[in-house]
Amino acid sequence: MKMNGTYTLDAPVEKVWAFLMDPQAIAKVIPGCETLQEVNPDTYNATLKLGIAAIKGTYNGAVQLLDKTPPAHYRMLIDGSGTPGFVKGEATVDLAPQDTQTVLTYDADVQVGGLIANVGQRMIGGVARMIINQALKQLEEELAQY
Repeated sequence: MKMNGTYTLDAPVEKVWAFLMDPQAIAKVIPGCETLQEVNPDTYNATLKLGIAAIKGTYNGAVQLLDKTPPAHYRMLIDGSGTPGFVKGEATVDLAPQDTQTVLTYDADVQVGGLIANVGQRMIGGVARMIINQALKQLEEELAQY
């Protein structure tokens, strides 16, 4: 499943980059995130509690940041699993200054399997977009206080 989009944040690019590289800060904007801990440089273990339709569960996984070009670009590898299934994927995040704001562009390719895949791609895609939009709105709110 491929997802992409852009979002304009009311903060300078350096501030957005610093926020995105701060595990305590970013954990506040990821829906369902219970823990996000750095285990090696640019490698994090995460626990998320999420649900799609009637399938709810806890996922444990790893996030690795690669190809970092501060303050403009990074790539993420995501690998998680839980009772409802698994999620594996890759995403790129690009930040571009626009006056005093930052345009965030994301491009992701994610695979899901197990019970969660039985919900259907259309529903998963809609829920994934909803989660991304929630995270971006929360990111904007948290950046104002960062």
